[in-house]
Amino acid sequence: MPTLDEARTVARFIHALSGGAEVRRKAAARELSRGDPGDANELVGHLISLARGGWEPASCVLSDFMSALEREAEHIPHVGALRRLAHVQSLDTVADLFVQGPAKREMDPDAAARADATAFSQSLGHLKQQARLTRDPDTLSRLATVSDPSVLRNVLINPRLTEELVVRIAARRPARPEPLVEIWKSSRWSVRHAVRRALVFNPYLPPEVGAKLVPLLNTSDLRELTRDNGVHASLRAQATRLLEEGPQLAPPRGAPGHD
Repeated sequence: MPTLDEARTVARFIHALSGGAEVRRKAAARELSRGDPGDANELVGHLISLARGGWEPASCVLSDFMSALEREAEHIPHVGALRRLAHVQSLDTVADLFVQGPAKREMDPDAAARADATAFSQSLGHLKQQARLTRDPDTLSRLATVSDPSVLRNVLINPRLTEELVVRIAARRPARPEPLVEIWKSSRWSVRHAVRRALVFNPYLPPEVGAKLVPLLNTSDLRELTRDNGVHASLRAQATRLLEEGPQLAPPRGAPGHD
């Protein structure tokens, strides 16, 4: 089983990688594929604890591991066993990452399609192109309301897009889950604290996505989450557990493993 020092070594290695979020995410997936699923769970558990303690390398790479569990699952041979073994290992903060089920609230897809048809008469192809290229902030704001995730995918790569608008999209209610998941998948925007927070507190976000964002929140956010009855119950329980278990403090300056 990986030790705490070995988890620190992994965090430092991935944190130092160049090439952007995709490179780090794939490196995280490779680390999760080493050894058996019990080892992967122990590693993630250590990283969660180190990140909660404020150790920068772990805080930075934890999001890469959360993203790898979602987007690189096909490349992690034993990913299906992680949740079951996490319970056996009594790694509750890891088991929490694999919650499943419907969102707290759900928007009917037909109602979303009707709203799109009422607001936009252009073809889907035209909307996607406009979302990617428009320089008009008002047009961009309107296109951000389209429920089709392919349109929002193009909105998210528009160079005129601002964090303020992304936060508004992430917090929008009612909403279909697919556009919210697109924001989570965006390496440009999902690293922003305000965006993560807006997603987690949105009751229309699928809990399996929210569960991978909760460990990335700060203590103040976690406390607020535990008191918010509007979010999925599993996310409130997850936040409570993270607060109760407490962090693994970083090694003191000058000690082995300190950066």
